[in-house]
Amino acid sequence: MSETPLAARIRDARRARGLTQDELAQAVGVTRSAVAQWETGRAGQLTRHLAALAAVLEVGEEVLLHGAEGRAPAMAATADELAMLRLFRECTPEDRGFLLRTARRMARLKAPE
Repeated sequence: MSETPLAARIRDARRARGLTQDELAQAVGVTRSAVAQWETGRAGQLTRHLAALAAVLEVGEEVLLHGAEGRAPAMAATADELAMLRLFRECTPEDRGFLLRTARRMARLKAPE
């Protein structure tokens, strides 16, 4: 199977942080084999571990998924948005995943008119 852009971004981010596959696996809570699969395009359980992976690699999930050039232009943040971001960054990877799932569910709900 050929390497995908996502696989290359994961590998490059790991190397930029100076981590081995073993070290990344331990920090995310997976096996070294799982990391090797991610880095060769055999994604496996990547979505389940994406928040933790991004946190350990100190990059946004969007950067891993789409690359820096694939992001939407930055928008001015409100004080509330900045506070949420600061609090989010202080959470554990597991809590970040929970918060992201909750926010996605809430965003799907229609606001009352």
